[in-house]
Amino acid sequence: MKLIIINGPNLNLLGTREKQVYGEISFDEYFIMLKNIFPEIELEYYQSNVEGEIINKIHETGFTYNGIILNAGGYTHTSIAIADAIAAIKAPVIEVHISNIFAREEYRHVSLIAPKCKGSISGFGLDSYRLAIESFNKK
Repeated sequence: MKLIIINGPNLNLLGTREKQVYGEISFDEYFIMLKNIFPEIELEYYQSNVEGEIINKIHETGFTYNGIILNAGGYTHTSIAIADAIAAIKAPVIEVHISNIFAREEYRHVSLIAPKCKGSISGFGLDSYRLAIESFNKK
């Protein structure tokens, strides 16, 4: 099985930004842990702060990978273009959020990408990514 995790804007700062919300370890550190937990899965990781680059990566992987785990960051609430990219591909997409977006500012309560995704996982910290991988790994 081949999965890619795509992280959007500001998620390159995990471990240093708003630690009370996002925790103290970097995504690179966490990604190593995920690869150790799921050695049987070919996991890749991509991060960009640029909307078009995220769309390009969705297009690039969305027809050949078994699934995409997407944390679109702030684009979750604003990007019709990312939602359209998800709708255009074959691979199922799981929307992931580290924080509980429904317990935060009201503008974060709406996800434009959720209706195009297989499912959404929110509020379990970095463990949200593990839960998404497990959803693909079920027989």
